[in-house]
Amino acid sequence: MPTDTPLSFDRRSFLKRSALLTAAATVGSSGLLAACGSGESGSGGSGGGEAEKVTYLSILPLETLSLAPELLGVAGGYFAKHGLDVTLQATKGSAQAIQTLLSGVGLVTRIGQIDLMTAVTGSNQPLVNIGTLNRVTTLRFVYSKKNHPLEKPEDMIGGTMGVPSEGGTSDKVVSLVLANAGIDPKQVKRQVVGLTPGTFNLVQQGRLIGYVVSTDTANILRAQNPDVGVFEPAEYVKADSQVYTTTKSQLQEKPETLRKFMAGLHDAMAAIVADESLDETLKVLRSKYKFQTLDNDAIAKQSLRMARESWVVGDKPLLVTDEEAWAAGYKELADAGLAQGGGDPKAWFDNSLLPQQS
Repeated sequence: MPTDTPLSFDRRSFLKRSALLTAAATVGSSGLLAACGSGESGSGGSGGGEAEKVTYLSILPLETLSLAPELLGVAGGYFAKHGLDVTLQATKGSAQAIQTLLSGVGLVTRIGQIDLMTAVTGSNQPLVNIGTLNRVTTLRFVYSKKNHPLEKPEDMIGGTMGVPSEGGTSDKVVSLVLANAGIDPKQVKRQVVGLTPGTFNLVQQGRLIGYVVSTDTANILRAQNPDVGVFEPAEYVKADSQVYTTTKSQLQEKPETLRKFMAGLHDAMAAIVADESLDETLKVLRSKYKFQTLDNDAIAKQSLRMARESWVVGDKPLLVTDEEAWAAGYKELADAGLAQGGGDPKAWFDNSLLPQQS
């Protein structure tokens, strides 16, 4: 249902988990490692020896707090601590990221569960989920309260939704919301648009009924314009977790490099969870990066809090893929006709590269 507030969250359980994770975070007296790395998107090694170079393929623009774990992993030196020099390379959506990953240019990417499962079942792509970041969807559908409120899936029928790429995660989430509501996804047209706040002009002009954005873009829009409404697809979609993905061949050939990457990522996430005020997190991020949502304290903190809420849903440790939820997501996709049924979802994830967590 549409809402103008963040997802509900049990603060007591969150603070309890935060306290436990404080011990897991590799932090100094200030709460975070000192920022390091002189490259535009890479992080140099620390101490003796040259760091191993790794390319991370991002389906998101690098100027978004939806990429906070990766950005902090670089700016806070968490990857460097594990001996990696990580370059964040933006791609044009999940399809390009998958193809680039398969070509061997990058080591790892983060895509939606939907993308991985449709690629594996539809074209037998050798992809493996090695860690789950967001356990619920962090996508939002923004709309005009005055022109065309989107209070339920039925309100989208006959309209055109803006998506960042044809056939990508956002496009598939729109289809899944509709299918789970008993609506043929073909009843809603799609238009490829930019992810920027400026695209909202197309909504106000009536050319779109809404468009799909990240959490921080939705927060910017809400802060700037009282006409902005936000539909949260999480009520209708279970399968849109976001997972770190590599290929089966790289899993076999570079397990230690992947293990180091996931360790650095875990340390960065644990630091964000432990930093209740988020002041130190923002300080370190701003030492290396500058973009609209990061520069605004209120929007940045709201976006980061909503992000970390999606990381700690349930009782699973950070990044651990829940087998039951993974299988339920596959069933949802197969039932909606977005993935071929009859597969074994247990074969498509591997928790063995993650740090040992209590």
